[in-house]
Amino acid sequence: MTKDKEYFVKTSYSSDDVTLLLKDVTGLVKPQPTEERERLIQSGKHYCEMLPIEYVPTAKYMQVYEEALKAYSKPTALAIGKLSDIIMERKGDKVVLVSLARAGIPIGILIKRYIRMKFGKDVPHYSISIIRGRGIDKNALDYIIERHSAEDILFVDGWIGKGAILGELKKELAAYPDVSSDIAVAADPANVTELCGTHDDILIPSSCLNCTVSGLVSRTFLRDDIIGKDDFHGAVYYGELKDSDLSYEFIHAIESQFEIENNTPSHKLVGEGIDEVRAIAGHFDIDDINLVKPGIGETTRVLLRRVPWKVLIDEKYKNSPDLAHIVRLAQEKNVPIEYYPLTHYKTCGIIKKIADA
Repeated sequence: MTKDKEYFVKTSYSSDDVTLLLKDVTGLVKPQPTEERERLIQSGKHYCEMLPIEYVPTAKYMQVYEEALKAYSKPTALAIGKLSDIIMERKGDKVVLVSLARAGIPIGILIKRYIRMKFGKDVPHYSISIIRGRGIDKNALDYIIERHSAEDILFVDGWIGKGAILGELKKELAAYPDVSSDIAVAADPANVTELCGTHDDILIPSSCLNCTVSGLVSRTFLRDDIIGKDDFHGAVYYGELKDSDLSYEFIHAIESQFEIENNTPSHKLVGEGIDEVRAIAGHFDIDDINLVKPGIGETTRVLLRRVPWKVLIDEKYKNSPDLAHIVRLAQEKNVPIEYYPLTHYKTCGIIKKIADA
């Protein structure tokens, strides 16, 4: 399968860092307001058939992001280093990193750079789309398998919330017996993989922003009238936001904190996060666990691009700087915060059930 260069979505990321196997649908999809998208999603329209209007952070929120970046560059860098060591031990230097767009892209870039720094190896890094309920982009996966050994492929994401994408991946890869369904993540508070930098619910600063820390690329898009059967899943390039692009500021901030020797102790969890999610759903009488989004990364995304009902914060983290950006976003959007006992997670976002959807 060959694709012209012009076919691939534009990005502010360098081709030395990642190859985005995404069709450029810039100008073909009109982004929709959050409330309209939420109503359509809860009416049965799939989220991948629409794109949100990208949230433009306020000056106060950007101040919180900069503080988060300063404070949590080191824990993120340590998690990336630990994860990269595990990857090299398990897969070796023939590994082909395949990050899941879009949250996985900056993590994949950082892993690639850490491996180059510590091991002197320049491993390939692609990014492809996987969509809950719609599956993985098989055209993109086939493109990689044409160029590399299937056994060397390793999927990369930013974090695991409940583990829904891991489940999707396992189901989809039944047709690819030589491709492992493992996902390497910086943080796994759900406690479902050993391929992680930490099981703590750490703040990965890139979760605080949308396209402006993701190479100016949208979340991925899939709709039959625009994406043909031989096409990659789509994405939009937000070139109009180039003056606000912080993608490499984030990469460089984490990279500057890399350490060759990483002796961070492992934090062990008991049980899986999905059990806690079900308990939260039961407590708040929520019949669809997809409305419960646990963990710092998922809660941030609820506040940035969904219609939140409330945010849960564990009492132990009431004034934690880890959650300063979440508190700020909740205040800006008038979303109530409830202090609620959590085990695997520091916070959890709950999407509002739209009664007249």
